[in-house]
Amino acid sequence: MGLHGAVKAAWHGAKRLLPDSAFMKLQHRRLIGRWPNMREPAAFNESILRRCLHPDMRWVQLTDKLAVRAYVREKIGDEHLIPLVAVPDAFTRDVFDALPASFVMKANHGCAFVKIVRDKSATSFEALSALANRWLAINFYRLSRERHYTFIEPKLYFEHLLTDGSGKIPSDLKLHIFGGRPEGSCIHTMVVADRFGDVRGDLYDEHWHRLDVSFGEYRPSDAPVVRPENWKEIERIALRLAEDFDYVRVDLYSTGREVYFGELTFTPGAGLLRFTPDSHDYRWGKMLKESSEGFERMRRAGVS
Repeated sequence: MGLHGAVKAAWHGAKRLLPDSAFMKLQHRRLIGRWPNMREPAAFNESILRRCLHPDMRWVQLTDKLAVRAYVREKIGDEHLIPLVAVPDAFTRDVFDALPASFVMKANHGCAFVKIVRDKSATSFEALSALANRWLAINFYRLSRERHYTFIEPKLYFEHLLTDGSGKIPSDLKLHIFGGRPEGSCIHTMVVADRFGDVRGDLYDEHWHRLDVSFGEYRPSDAPVVRPENWKEIERIALRLAEDFDYVRVDLYSTGREVYFGELTFTPGAGLLRFTPDSHDYRWGKMLKESSEGFERMRRAGVS
C-alpha cells in the first residue's frame, strides 16, 4: 500500500470514530463543497442532515423495505406491491433451487442492495450467497449516520422481476412530495432510466417540465421523456402514501398499466446529494421549510 492508500485507509478508520454530527458535517463539506448550517438550515441537504440526526420513529418501519409493505397494503392495496418470491430465515441451497428462472434479490436495511437475476442458470448459489452475506454484514447506519436505520434488522428477500411490455426494467420514478401547502402538495419527479445499464436521471417539476438541474451522480438523458400516460394514477398513489408527512420521497414503477411501489425515503442521499446548480439546493430547502411549517399548522388545526 502506498502513502496515498495508507492515508485514505487511516481517514476511513478515523471517520468511524467521529460523532454523527461531526461525521455528517465533514462528509457534507467534502461532497457538497461547503460547511452545512444544521441549526438553521436553508438548503435542502442541510435539512436532510438534521432529519438524519433527529428522525421520526415512524420512519423505522417505513424505511424497512419489508415492514413497509403493511403500510402500503393499508393505504393503497396489495395490487401495488411487487410479489414476493421468498423471505427466507437463511439463504440455503434449497432456497436457491426453489427460486424461479428470474427474480430480484434484495436486502431490507439500506440502499443499493439489489441484484437483478434474469437467468438463474447464469449465476450460482455460491455467488449469490456470498453477495447476500456481504449485504447482511453491513451496518447501514454506520455508513450514512441516518439514525433510523439503527433499528432495522437486516433481512434478505426475493421479489418477482418486474418488466414492462418490451421486457425492460421500468424506470424508477422518484416522486419528491412536499406536503402541507395551502395550494396542495407539490411533486418534483426524478426519472431514473436504465438503472442497471447506462443509467440516466432527469428532474421534472410539478408541470412535468424538465429542469436544467443535475442531481447526485446522474447524467441527464439526451431528450426529455413524455409524462407517463397513467400519471394520474401514479400521482394518486404517491399522494396517498405521502399524506401523513410534510416531505417524503415515494418511489414507484409503472409498467404501462400497473403501478408498483418501490420504497419510501425520508432522508434521500443522507443530505449529500449535490445539486448543479447549487441554487436548486436552496430552492428545495425553501420548499421543504414551507412544507414543514404548513404541515405543522394543519396538524395543530386538526388536533384542536
